[in-house]
Amino acid sequence: MSLPTLGENRFTRPAVSTSRPSANLAGRAVRLSLDVPVAFDGPLAQHHKTIGRWAAAREAAAQQYSRVDARRHIERTFQAAVLEILEPIKLADLRVVVLVGDSALPPALAVICDSVGALDLEWIEKSNVLSQALAGPIAPVGWQAAAYKALTEALPAVLPIFGFEHLFEELSAYYWEGETDDVGATRALIEWQGQDPNEIDEEMLPSAVKARCPAWMHADNAAPLKHLPKGLCARIRRLRAAHKAVKDAGSDGGAWHFDFHVICEYVSDYEDSSTLPPMTLVPFEQFARELDDVGRIGMETRFMDCAGLCMLSDVDRIDAWFASLRLGAELLLAAQDLIETDPATECAR
Repeated sequence: MSLPTLGENRFTRPAVSTSRPSANLAGRAVRLSLDVPVAFDGPLAQHHKTIGRWAAAREAAAQQYSRVDARRHIERTFQAAVLEILEPIKLADLRVVVLVGDSALPPALAVICDSVGALDLEWIEKSNVLSQALAGPIAPVGWQAAAYKALTEALPAVLPIFGFEHLFEELSAYYWEGETDDVGATRALIEWQGQDPNEIDEEMLPSAVKARCPAWMHADNAAPLKHLPKGLCARIRRLRAAHKAVKDAGSDGGAWHFDFHVICEYVSDYEDSSTLPPMTLVPFEQFARELDDVGRIGMETRFMDCAGLCMLSDVDRIDAWFASLRLGAELLLAAQDLIETDPATECAR
């Protein structure tokens, strides 16, 4: 896969280990689980057997393999099918991990997001204040807000990503003891954190934080579709249709099904790490301090980077999993197209 970069708008974190063995059968690297021998012809583990039945059904004619060759063939077949779907996606760095399971849990497929930081929104973030320094026209705020609104509604269905409302909730707990207005926040800072009333930073009170949101972040500023240029309107419609398809398919058993408790059963490290997603739609330029503060636990341990987990109770679930993976990929490609295509430049041609 092609690995995207997020520029300087990234959090950093140390590598962590998971509590259960897993096999990265698709993604940036391939490695076998700890209980599957590589150097000698040992029995196939349950996850290889399950995926192996799926791989065998795809072959035109039955073939005989040694255990070692069977293991390699299963991994290559599965990896090729996954990468065919995920490779065009540059918006986020995704990989699929096969979780081995145990006597109580069947094997599972998890979609993991390795991207960390603020999503680069390209033309949506362009400011008219900087227009003299930027080449080309700047899209009106109404266009920017319409695109941003569509992204905030659709992307959380398939990506571990948070927006401003989630950030504000985190800030309320982190800074102001759950308060959400200036009066309550000031009282909390004085009574609970012992701050001198004369030394309270007014720029870090709720009203000031909210005031930092650019105009394009406000849904009320979004222009109706009928007032948008044809190309932009078509891309937003495509994103909405892809989002609806993911929702209509249902989450149970799909690639993007998220159940925190089930995920923790497979990877107990998540229980003691941050529940904050690793990606955000909040611009780093305006909220660098806030993002670093709420993301500190994730940077020190790990973020909730699992986009979805599907338990493989039987081989038939694999085809359904692939179908849902494709639906999510279409959503991400639609979002990618929306972000990458500047409607102001398009209209100026």
